[in-house]
Amino acid sequence: MKVEVDADRCRGHGICLTICPEVFTLTDDGYAEAVAEVDPGFEAAVREAERGCPERAIVLG
Repeated sequence: MKVEVDADRCRGHGICLTICPEVFTLTDDGYAEAVAEVDPGFEAAVREAERGCPERAIVLG
């Protein structure tokens, strides 16, 4: 699974980081970013983060 954070939509709520810190981090500016390839063990947490993002900034591929 691939995951991206749409930088234009992210507002830095940090919900994704709270749900899955193994995949999501915050930039120095306070916005989320993600590792490109997700370990299969974190797929469920990434999907939960996607559903929980208020800005719908997480894009799965």
